Amino acid sequence: LLNIIDALRLGWSVERISRLTPIDPWFIYRLKNIVEMENALKSLKHLDEDVIREAKRLGFSDRQIARYLRMDEDDVRRFRKARGIVPVVKQIDTLAAEWPAKTNYLYMTYGGIADDIQVQARDVDAAVANTTDANATNSNGNGRVIVIGAGTYRIGSSVEFDWATVNMVWGLKEHGFREVAIINCNPETVSTDYDVSDRLYFEELTLERVLDVYEKEMPEGIVTCVGGQVANNLTPKLAEHGARILGTSKDDIDRAEDRAKFSALLDMLGIKQPAWQEFTSIDKAKGFCRSIGYPVLVRPSYVLSGSAMRVIWDESNLEHYLSMAAEVSPEHPVVISKFITDALEVEVDGVADGNGNVLIGAIIEHVESAGIHSGDAMMVIPPWRLSSKHIHTLREYTYAIARALRIKGPFNIQYIVKGDDVYVIECNVRASRSMPYVSKFTGINLITLAAGVIAGKALPEMDEPWINAKGFAVKVPQFSFMQLEGADIVLGVEMKSTGEVACFGDTFYDALSKALMAAGYSLASRGSVLITVGGAMKRRILPIVSTLKAMGFSIYATEHTAEFLLENGFKDVQIVYKISEPNRKPNIADLLHARAVDFIINVPSTLTIEKYAEMLEDEYMIRRKAVEMGIPVFTNLDVANLFIKTLEWMRSNEPSVKPLQHYKLL
Repeated sequence: LLNIIDALRLGWSVERISRLTPIDPWFIYRLKNIVEMENALKSLKHLDEDVIREAKRLGFSDRQIARYLRMDEDDVRRFRKARGIVPVVKQIDTLAAEWPAKTNYLYMTYGGIADDIQVQARDVDAAVANTTDANATNSNGNGRVIVIGAGTYRIGSSVEFDWATVNMVWGLKEHGFREVAIINCNPETVSTDYDVSDRLYFEELTLERVLDVYEKEMPEGIVTCVGGQVANNLTPKLAEHGARILGTSKDDIDRAEDRAKFSALLDMLGIKQPAWQEFTSIDKAKGFCRSIGYPVLVRPSYVLSGSAMRVIWDESNLEHYLSMAAEVSPEHPVVISKFITDALEVEVDGVADGNGNVLIGAIIEHVESAGIHSGDAMMVIPPWRLSSKHIHTLREYTYAIARALRIKGPFNIQYIVKGDDVYVIECNVRASRSMPYVSKFTGINLITLAAGVIAGKALPEMDEPWINAKGFAVKVPQFSFMQLEGADIVLGVEMKSTGEVACFGDTFYDALSKALMAAGYSLASRGSVLITVGGAMKRRILPIVSTLKAMGFSIYATEHTAEFLLENGFKDVQIVYKISEPNRKPNIADLLHARAVDFIINVPSTLTIEKYAEMLEDEYMIRRKAVEMGIPVFTNLDVANLFIKTLEWMRSNEPSVKPLQHYKLL
């Protein structure tokens, strides 16, 4: 498509492009109209009403027009609104014009002259009262509110936010709001079902379009805390343009999102955090990294779901990454923080009412050590390895942060625990991916509670739900690596999972065994294992191999890993050779094609890519070939160890079968 646009810009004829593509000329003429409008906008010296009206009809955003004219987006918006250049609301025809379609599937367009629906004017007195008091509630139940969803799905944006959106709609209706509209644009979501909201605007989640809908609806306010980071990022600009944010204020959200402000808040509260700084200079970044020591976590500002974040292990890696990061986000500095190794990662999901009342829904422990994105990590409720001292500190820190930020609604705080120390990673003043998992296990719907808070109700008095829940809940992620050609399965700070399962059990291994089976793992009681571990991690595999041998598993290992195991007393380890050396037998490729192994432990090196490129390529080839053959691969020793212990547990235990209600509070 972009090549066609380039060809049109170069003056190629529609006929020539159609002959080469081959795409029907009708479509190429539509694209040509857009390119011609782009040229017209570039040639303008000032805003022209006729040109702008036609540009909007063709789909140009205010931001695009502003960029061509080198002006501010708000100036374009003010200009067109003053001249009546505004979109109309149309209904999506779900009946192919065979019968009149009366649905609440709505969209905004400049290709019409009248709205298909008329939104009833809201109560003026209620509107005035709510405008003057940001915490006021439409207590007589005649209010109207908008909820923003999560937008299009991609890796890093999860269906859990759709659950939060829908439950917020139901919760707001339950707490007295008369009408609730949704803005969202994914047909695979429940939030875009016809019977969930009073009106659905099937639209992109941009500032311009959300404001267009807001001005049509004239609601009591807008909820941005259940659509993930996409909706959350819109909050400050929506508030600046006069939209009333329901829930935590934009200023308090900014104090949580802005790393410098949040860091200062933690310092004031006496709460520990990993050392960090922002940089625009590579030399200063190098100096900081030398002072705190590698490894470090590096990320461009304002990233989504770990996008473009990396753990850097040495200075040459740092130089390579920073040259790339400048292309990822040239307008923002790079944030570098100390990466704490061999630590536990913990999350807290909760709800606060803005008046000092805070409810912790659950303290959730990651199975993997810190460094795996929360969307990709295995999780367990209640915490499995934390001490009572750790839990006390986590609760105190959570209460302090939620009160200091005056949170009104859902929130999620991420922590690192190492030794006796507890560090804060970040606080998300919004719904999290883990909230449906927490809510379903405890039987207490956190989003319903948040809806009550947003409607002006105080939090009900109750014990923390996770404390009284029975048994354990384990969440296991699911991935689509087979469908993504060439994708590497190694997990890190950037999210890769495309789904998850969660199972409950009377014990930790009871829940874990069910979750692993639900995620598609085969829990073989005996068989063969291929092990290849890089660098200093080799020492950690000795107890794992000892357990495997005691269970009767045969061990295959790559050359250096096998040498290490033989040196440490494991005499019957079978050496296998690299995929890149097909003439050396037995070869790993042959082993995989014959399905001679039941699972693989492949823990990659953390060495510099440039220096050890061949070794890292061999490790990748093993992982990729295993994915293509459908053989489970564990790239994390914590997960591999628990998988093997689960196999051991199942030799003398059966997973329990009990109704869901058995685990709930009520």
